[in-house]
Amino acid sequence: MITLRYERGVVLVSDIRAPNTRWDARRNCYVALAMHYSDIVAYLKDSGLEFRDYVLDLIPCPHLECDVSLRGYQKKALETWEKAGRRGVIVLPTGAGKTLIGLKAISLVNAPSLVVVPTLDLLQQWAERLEAAFSEEVGVYGGGERTLRPLTVSTYDSAYSRIEELGNKFSLIIFDEVHHLPSPGYRQIAELSAAPFRLGLTATYEREDGLHEELPRLVGGKIFELGVRDLTEYLADYELRRVRVSLTEDERREYEEAYSKFLSFVRSRRLPLRSHRDFERFIMLSARDRDAREALVARNRARNIAFNSKAKIEKLRELLERHRDDKILIFTEHNELVYRIAREFLIPYITHKTDKDERKKILNGFKEGKYRVIVTSKVLDEGVDVPDASVGIILSGSGSKREFVQRLGRLLRKKEGKKAILYEVVSDTLELGVSRRRRKKASPQI
Repeated sequence: MITLRYERGVVLVSDIRAPNTRWDARRNCYVALAMHYSDIVAYLKDSGLEFRDYVLDLIPCPHLECDVSLRGYQKKALETWEKAGRRGVIVLPTGAGKTLIGLKAISLVNAPSLVVVPTLDLLQQWAERLEAAFSEEVGVYGGGERTLRPLTVSTYDSAYSRIEELGNKFSLIIFDEVHHLPSPGYRQIAELSAAPFRLGLTATYEREDGLHEELPRLVGGKIFELGVRDLTEYLADYELRRVRVSLTEDERREYEEAYSKFLSFVRSRRLPLRSHRDFERFIMLSARDRDAREALVARNRARNIAFNSKAKIEKLRELLERHRDDKILIFTEHNELVYRIAREFLIPYITHKTDKDERKKILNGFKEGKYRVIVTSKVLDEGVDVPDASVGIILSGSGSKREFVQRLGRLLRKKEGKKAILYEVVSDTLELGVSRRRRKKASPQI
């Protein structure tokens, strides 16, 4: 009799070679990554072959039903997922209710479900929403906790480290901010899980490095997408404003010297730098080529001057005064500028070094009105739920579409009478090109 078993992220198949399997002499059977479990079962059934299935060892689960009400586009997204075999990625802007779709998907499957998130803030938010929707104690993997329940939330880091033991415990796995999943390490969460049903949620499907092309294999392809322009009825009205500032004479001289050195090297070697992969090759070259390394250092020095100019601080002072009655999020590329702003304006800050308790204290203070402004680097690009934040100020950032859309998304949760404004403060340098690129890439969605 053919048997199927699970062992540390792989499915063991006895007596027959099924799709996506290979022979394992040590185990004396065929093996496949656990993600192929559903395909193997379908193949055996379609072939009329009898088999015993011991793969899933699901956590005993109560009846899971929630009375969350969905909007029309949310219902359509969920129906599309159902028709796609309960697999695939739903792309919706921040504030469009992706979490509600996830809750309804769990209710639809009515079986043990794992939600994987990138940040501790999202971990807490999902745990609270699950408990409120289903009136069930929720398991948590992350932030020092490790409790397993029929409804469990995990960070990507914790799921990656424990997936071999969790891989056959759930029928449904939901990847929030699914664009993180294709990373070389995190993709193993999907590969070593036997969960037959998979749902990805994100506001930004594409990655600069092209790794989003792995998503159809890992969780299912993009099956439903709407942008900000499609949901103006449900999101806050907003405006994008680009504000140009000039370098001081000393900054300009130092910037042009550094940037010229970088450009001179690139042109002399005829290096293409049109894509993320081109730049990765340049980084690799700098590890073994002294001239390339010096060019990279010069480029980084030029960027630092452009991103951290004195005029930006003065423009920030002006904007803070102009919006003295608004809730404001300030975004920067690097922590150095975060700390500088925090010191000069006495503003609370959050970086990747801010511990969980301090982060929670600052965010709660922001939500309750104790703090009116927060400055951050990249850690609040996703995962912070602040309905009354209405002004965003980007003092520096990359050319990434995802980063730009996520930062705008922090401001789009609807509130009576709210008009959101996202400022880009850019120096008259290479940063102008960075701003144009990210706007152009994001234009179909915003």
